[in-house]
Amino acid sequence: MSRSSSTTTPTWPQFERKVDEVKPSKTDINNLVMDYLVTNGYPAAAQKFAIEANIQIQTDLQSIEERVEIRTAIHTGNIQTAIERINESNPHILDENPSLHFALLRLQLVELIRTCTATPDGDISPALEFATSQLAPRAPTNPQFLEDLESTLALLIFPSDNLTPSLASLLNPSLRKDIATQVNEAILQSQGASKEARLRNLVKLRAFAEIKAREAKKDIPDKLDIGLVNDTLESNDAIYRTDTIMVNNGDVDPTMS
Repeated sequence: MSRSSSTTTPTWPQFERKVDEVKPSKTDINNLVMDYLVTNGYPAAAQKFAIEANIQIQTDLQSIEERVEIRTAIHTGNIQTAIERINESNPHILDENPSLHFALLRLQLVELIRTCTATPDGDISPALEFATSQLAPRAPTNPQFLEDLESTLALLIFPSDNLTPSLASLLNPSLRKDIATQVNEAILQSQGASKEARLRNLVKLRAFAEIKAREAKKDIPDKLDIGLVNDTLESNDAIYRTDTIMVNNGDVDPTMS
């Protein structure tokens, strides 16, 4: 933890001493890092780290590679390929999670619309046929499904350069990222593993603890660094920075994790 402007606070030395008294073991830290790499799907980085830290990878590398292939397919808009890979991995995942299945199909519709509307005279019939055959039968089973389908089809009506923020978000690559994360979590759960890396949980807990301490008027410095960078970060920013700092071994673009 680096010092900030709050070092002038009288309570800082006492607080800093308490922080320094917490000494996690190197083994614990190594296991946290390995858990992060495995859970988030970075097999090459995991292999390199296993050698450097002299620890064993407890998960089958093939299963990690499968999750990477699915994530890459979603990130690149190849949703049908992703669905096929998910079913090959475990055909029960989508059967038991209709919301996730619908989200993938909806994303597939978005990709079709993106292609159909790329030119002014583009043929929208493939998108309409897909919506009719794949999403329309599912929409009546859940009010949210129907709302999502209607908003997605609105992309066919309005020009892409004049969309409301809610519609524009459907074409934003972040939607692919969000769905890929949900899929990764579902696969991990189907394998009996935790859906989220323990390091992410620790970052969230740390942010939560700080919020509660400030609400309770505890005597702590005005600003507390997360320990990864030189400024104070919210939990989501800290998690993103953790992704960027820890993973740079050629598995995938860290910004898409």
